[in-house]
Amino acid sequence: MQPRLIVQSSTTGRFLVPGPEFPHSPEWVVSLRDAGAGVVSDLDQALGLIEEYAEIDDRCTVIDLDRLGTINDY
Repeated sequence: MQPRLIVQSSTTGRFLVPGPEFPHSPEWVVSLRDAGAGVVSDLDQALGLIEEYAEIDDRCTVIDLDRLGTINDY
């Protein structure tokens, strides 16, 4: 099973999601519901989003959605 990863700003709480023309138009969304399309299955892809599109002073976290609510939760 592939991981379901999402990028979240620790500074603003928003989610960085690939746009329809990934990787050319990612966007920040407030709602996790709106971030559904932003789930990626590759850690390198998630880290690439941060490197390319996060502000330099923005602290971002890659969250594995399948860890939430488990014994391995954050």
